[in-house]
Amino acid sequence: MAADDTEFDDYEGEDHLAETLAGLDDALIEQRAASLRAGLDDYELDDEDAAILAGITAGDEGVELHPALPVVAIVGRPNVGKSALVNRILGRREAVVEDTPGVTRDRVSYKAEWLDRRFTLVDTGGWEPDAKGIDRSVAAQAEIAIDLSDVVLFVVDAMVGATSTDEHVVKLLRRSGKPVFLVANKIDDSRQEPEAAALWNLGLGEPQPVSAIHGRGVADLLDEVMKVLPDVSAVAKAEVGGPRRVAILGRPNVGKSSLLNKAAGEERVVVNDLAGTTRDPVDEIVELGGKMWRFVDTAGIRRRVHLQQGADFYASLRTSAALEKAEVAVVVLDVSQPISVQDLNIIDLVLESGRALVLAFNKWDRLNDDDMENMDRRRYLEREIEQDLAHVAWAPRVNISARTGRHLDKLVPALETALASWDQRIPTGKFNAFLSELVAEHPHPLRGGKQPRILFGTQASTRPPTFVLFTTGFLDPGYRRFVQRRLRELYGFEGTPIVTNMRVRERRKR
Repeated sequence: MAADDTEFDDYEGEDHLAETLAGLDDALIEQRAASLRAGLDDYELDDEDAAILAGITAGDEGVELHPALPVVAIVGRPNVGKSALVNRILGRREAVVEDTPGVTRDRVSYKAEWLDRRFTLVDTGGWEPDAKGIDRSVAAQAEIAIDLSDVVLFVVDAMVGATSTDEHVVKLLRRSGKPVFLVANKIDDSRQEPEAAALWNLGLGEPQPVSAIHGRGVADLLDEVMKVLPDVSAVAKAEVGGPRRVAILGRPNVGKSSLLNKAAGEERVVVNDLAGTTRDPVDEIVELGGKMWRFVDTAGIRRRVHLQQGADFYASLRTSAALEKAEVAVVVLDVSQPISVQDLNIIDLVLESGRALVLAFNKWDRLNDDDMENMDRRRYLEREIEQDLAHVAWAPRVNISARTGRHLDKLVPALETALASWDQRIPTGKFNAFLSELVAEHPHPLRGGKQPRILFGTQASTRPPTFVLFTTGFLDPGYRRFVQRRLRELYGFEGTPIVTNMRVRERRKR
């Protein structure tokens, strides 16, 4: 009788697999695997098969200390072209650029290189001396960036000339005692250079005329910067080689920035009640749980990316880019709101990227009171988790309050567990013993009078754990899910997706 795909999804898994595998002798396991591998030679294999079977030697990634890269901060009032200059220096469109003043709101760090010298480039929100509300927060970010930099590029719109705001910035820069380059931006050709010369009166030395948009003068500026840039930063924390990279994801206003700020122990990111305040990923080294982590706080993912305009569109594209750079994603969910389609789309994005996953249920402090409304919400939340998040039941869950810092200490063990699973490798011998015993206890159902067999299996890679099964026919999706579930039950893999690929092969023609 043909079984449907759900047959093995619902299977209770009552077997003696764990006991059987525990009782097998290691030498016997290796002998069996060698025999199965030899049996594959009777089948038609291609070059890719051969590469997979040759195996991948995974070297242990050692952790080493690197001297901190020198830091160059770009500051200036809104809309003078700071982000355009960042893009020109990086040689790629990385910072959000838009004609609306104040699009860049946070300190945003990028790795840059010039004349074989590597350095960290920090873009900042525009500095306004009498800023109120969010503008005051932006001003504080610029001041912090100056404090944490080795060299400052002060960008002025040469076509507007020095404003009273610029003069306030000059006072701030003079107090810092840092090397400062006065960048006269928007000088698109030599006829406009007298406009740059007029900035001598700011008292910061010779203005450097550039056009960030067209690239004019930027190379000369960088040549001069390299002359004063130290080899090792005098202010930045020493970077640990290979701090694990964490992307903080979630729909707008679930508390991603608050989480990063609380983890860092300082205001790294502007936090505001306006949804979507954070526009750029803010890449920060943070010490948490006695370890260094590289946190990326990303712009809130919004619905229907193709309809977005301007800054939000580029920011959501870069959210995907941040996930590509990350190793593990913390998806932040607001427990005071129902789990939404948007939340599920973000989780799917993580699964598609193959990154490790931790679910952080934020604003948990709001559910602490034992009034009827909170009790109802807790009950509905449990039902939502059971129904909507069943496909990621393997992901570690932490209940936190980013605002108060409650249970933030539980985030580190969850991250460590997910990353250890993401890196986990099962030796080929053990994996084939697992497959053999599993098939012996739970054979694949007959399909059209035939029964597909698993000839051999190997873990082709980690990050995420990826398994390849050589078979004589297609395995039902339900059976593949069953194999994955038993893999998790026996070997953990908590916090990581598992990929199972099939290679259906036919016998060689004699």
